[in-house]
Amino acid sequence: MTATTEAAGAAAERKVTVVEPLYVASAGVVSAAGLGLDALAERLLGGEAPEESRDEPVGEDAADYPPRPVRAVRGLDAKEQLGRKGTKYLDRLTSFGLVSCKEVLQGIEVDGARTGVVLATNTGSVSTHSTLLYDTLTLEKPYLVNPGRFPNTVMNSTTGQIAIRNGLRGLNATVAGGQTASLLAFRHARLALTLGRADRLLVGGVEELSAPAAWGWHRTGVLREGAALGEGAAVFTVQPDRPAGGELAELLACESRFTADPRNYADGLAFAVSRALRRSGVEPGEVDVVSLGAVHQRGLEAVERRGVRVALGGAPKATLRIADVLGETYSASGSMQLAGLLALWKAQPPVTRVTALITSVGWDGNAAALVVSSPR
Repeated sequence: MTATTEAAGAAAERKVTVVEPLYVASAGVVSAAGLGLDALAERLLGGEAPEESRDEPVGEDAADYPPRPVRAVRGLDAKEQLGRKGTKYLDRLTSFGLVSCKEVLQGIEVDGARTGVVLATNTGSVSTHSTLLYDTLTLEKPYLVNPGRFPNTVMNSTTGQIAIRNGLRGLNATVAGGQTASLLAFRHARLALTLGRADRLLVGGVEELSAPAAWGWHRTGVLREGAALGEGAAVFTVQPDRPAGGELAELLACESRFTADPRNYADGLAFAVSRALRRSGVEPGEVDVVSLGAVHQRGLEAVERRGVRVALGGAPKATLRIADVLGETYSASGSMQLAGLLALWKAQPPVTRVTALITSVGWDGNAAALVVSSPR
């Protein structure tokens, strides 16, 4: 670490207060593995992919994708899942968010006035933006573009739809933070719950695949050769009170750090991890598994490993690489990393309490870390 980073870390350590845990009561997942935690656990534990699942794109623009593996969500019928009313113009992004929230709210009595949504995204629906732009430039009369698509161009369209369809009148926030967006959403949720802005929040991340976004990844050369692109949503019910039916996990501290100099990105992540551990009351040696986020990104993969080693004082005992199964899900990656841990704990309940660390680092200089523990 640099002298400046060490000084900042020492000053922060003197001010750290251990936080109270938040509880995950339920989870809703839409991914290339299928719907729910059980489908994800099966894939993570070595189960075969469905016969119809291929590393190929789906949708109207499937033929326009670059030559790169794609882990798409297949067979999801929004009308079947949500009903026909109001689903005619839903894009994939909003469909993923609505279906995952339908799953997460099953069997839960909701107080709409005190329940809100905090959702991570990149820029909203890239496919909707690009389609409307293309129509505007190519149609003989640009003002004849399909007006039904306009609501989906707003970045917070998905959170708005979730709130309207489920009668949630509490806090409604969309967090756009690139690679670290999902963990930033959990940090935002913790602050909101601590300040009493809500009694319960639906927190997670959502990302969709599209040909324009895929070409962006392909042309930049950021991803390793053969690394797959992914999509989906993972949303969790988060609350400060232990749920009556038992929790899926406890969320401890979530910390973030911005570093301007790329040479110090690893130090920035190490700072975020160390602070999150201190605020959780967890020693570095007590971390049992680390869920890594940048496993397919050239350069960042090494940065993330180095930052984790610095913070933990050595290599982690075990690692989880969710992107190996689901592909690169960008702004939804942190939520997918949490979903992977919960899926494994649900399928194979730990004999003793497990403490996990979820990390994320982006090319914009943002880094974040979330400490999670298995159910007691």
